[in-house]
Amino acid sequence: MPALFQLSCGAQQYGWGKLGDSSSVARFAAATDPKFVIGDKTPYAELWMGTHPSVPSKSVVSGDLLADILSKDHSLIGEAVATKFDGFSSLPFLFKVLSIRNVLSIQAHPDKALAAQLHSADPKNYPDDNHKPEMAIALDDFEGFCGFRPAREIKTFLSTVPQFKAILSPALADRFSSSVIDTPTTDAEEQNNKALLQALFEGVMTASSTVVETEAQSLVDSVVAKSGIFSDPSIYSILGDLILRLNQQFPLDIGLFCGVFLLNYVTLTAGEAIFLKAKDPHAYISGDIIECMAASDNVVRAGFTPKFKDVKNLVAMLTYDNAPVDDQKMKPAQFGRAAGDGDVTVYNPPIPEFAVLRTAVKQDKKETINALEGPSVVVVTEGTGFVGIKGSEELLALKPGFVFFVGAGTDVEFSSSQGTVVAYTAFCEV
Repeated sequence: MPALFQLSCGAQQYGWGKLGDSSSVARFAAATDPKFVIGDKTPYAELWMGTHPSVPSKSVVSGDLLADILSKDHSLIGEAVATKFDGFSSLPFLFKVLSIRNVLSIQAHPDKALAAQLHSADPKNYPDDNHKPEMAIALDDFEGFCGFRPAREIKTFLSTVPQFKAILSPALADRFSSSVIDTPTTDAEEQNNKALLQALFEGVMTASSTVVETEAQSLVDSVVAKSGIFSDPSIYSILGDLILRLNQQFPLDIGLFCGVFLLNYVTLTAGEAIFLKAKDPHAYISGDIIECMAASDNVVRAGFTPKFKDVKNLVAMLTYDNAPVDDQKMKPAQFGRAAGDGDVTVYNPPIPEFAVLRTAVKQDKKETINALEGPSVVVVTEGTGFVGIKGSEELLALKPGFVFFVGAGTDVEFSSSQGTVVAYTAFCEV
């Protein structure tokens, strides 16, 4: 099997996905599958690229599963990666494109130890025994919730948003406000803050549904009336608008309180990224993104979802770290093993399973990615051109939605024939 070949990848049709051909996922899935018919009112949420058995990728030419191809040619993954992770037939990462129309569930992903426990006890709801740290890179304007807000912001909301305080017991709200330290300086203070935040989060997530619905309606009414903190135009334009949009999607949901007042609200523009380690709470709200994660489909949910909710495990598992929103963002760096006329940056999270390259090549220019020591998967998001193994005369066409596998130790050259080619490459090296 050649070390570079094109893949056909499947789409997931979750309800929160963008509809019809407004979804990058739908357009990308159709780009390599002539039988894929885009339905105007069908939500297309996720394009899966890799060897995960739920939606495995296939060779465009042979139709063989990528996992089967890898199992027959061990050089494609390489000895080092196969030994460290899951052998020669599985990639250690799962690569995705997401097209988000409605908010995803408030969720977190377990670490390896907890993933094994959850999978053993409840394989229906937790299908994998692996952890799931993940990274999201914006393809356009993106918004989401990411990690807990700084303590001082939560404390301010408790004092200025009466509906938020009203879903909690007065003693719990007062204990958090009076005891939490805005800027802890010792380990003891940090641990005390985490314990207070865990108690507050549990209080929010286990509040009476009747009380939540009553106070959520009051909250929405305050936004509409521009009363309380929402009389401030800056707060109304950001949080007020957000509350109204989320309430249209999930009326009077606990997520209005948990998401808006406990979690950081983050916005990204194209090329910006966030990394979510295991046990970080988050929820994507809108936009198209590239997503890469360890090869797992485990999700512990507790809000903004009709799916299985596991409040007990979510409350118990979170780290309760909190930080300003800018601390949640990743900063890409120039990639040193590239040569040519393009621009190559790397998003390198602090985990071994994956990193992601962004390659941009202007029209009539070329760029070479020198050999990576492990396997990689490439998805093209913009432009048209060609890709080939450096030194080979055989070239494969590039266009938006085309996906390729690249074997370990392979020099790959990108060229653009029309517009700027933009490609994202997920890879693993040991």
